[in-house]
Amino acid sequence: MIHLREVSVEYPNGVRALSDINLTIEKGDFAFIVGATGSGKSTLLRLIYRELPPSNGNVIVDGEDITGLKPSQVPFLRRKLGIVFQDFKLLPQKNVWENVAYALRVIGTHPKDIRRRIGLVLDLVGLAHRCDSFPQELSGGEQQRAAIARALVNHPTILLADEPTGNLDPDTSWEIVQLLEQINIRGTTVLVASHDNQMVDRLKKRVIQLDSGCLVRDQDRGTYQHCEL
Repeated sequence: MIHLREVSVEYPNGVRALSDINLTIEKGDFAFIVGATGSGKSTLLRLIYRELPPSNGNVIVDGEDITGLKPSQVPFLRRKLGIVFQDFKLLPQKNVWENVAYALRVIGTHPKDIRRRIGLVLDLVGLAHRCDSFPQELSGGEQQRAAIARALVNHPTILLADEPTGNLDPDTSWEIVQLLEQINIRGTTVLVASHDNQMVDRLKKRVIQLDSGCLVRDQDRGTYQHCEL
C-alpha cells in the first residue's frame, strides 16, 4: 500500500529531515508515527501526499511510484487519499455540508451522488444534525469530525492524519481516535502522526518512532514510550 525505500529529505537550508527511511504500510494497517517535535513525522506524511518530493529514494503509494510525479498529476494521487490536519482547514464561509461537498464538486461528481455520499459520511462521523452549521459554530471536536468527513467523502483507500487531536481535550481526543479506528475497521488504511501519548498507549496499534529523522522503532501493538524488558 505504502512503501518508502531508502528515502531521505534534505531541505535547501541543509537541514536533513529524514535519513534513509525504509518503511512498508500494508493495506488495512493502522499505525501511529511518534517522535519529538522536529523528528520528521509531518515530513513523512507530506511525502506520501506529495507535498514535497524525497531528496533520495522512492515513495510508492497504492502501487504507483510517486517519486517523480509531475505537479499536474498530484491531484489525481490525492483522490486516493484522505488528509486530516490539526487545524482542521475548514472553509469558514461554508457550512458543514458545503465543506464536505466541496471536495466532490471540484472533481465534477454528480449532484445526486454528492447528496448521497454526504448523507452517509455525516452519519458515520455523527454530524448529520449539524450539517447547516458553520465552523465557528462548532466545538473543536465537531470541527475535526467535519474535517474527517471531508477526508472520507471520496472513499479514499488511505487516510493520513497529522496531529488530529493536537487541539482537543482528552475526552474529545479519545472520541476522535475511536472514530479513526472505526474507519480502519471498515477497510481504510490509517496512518496517524501524533505526540498524544495517552491515545497511543490506550489504542495499542502499530507504532513507528522517528528520532532526528531516523526510524528507530517499528513495533506491533506498541506504546508511546518503549521500555526494553
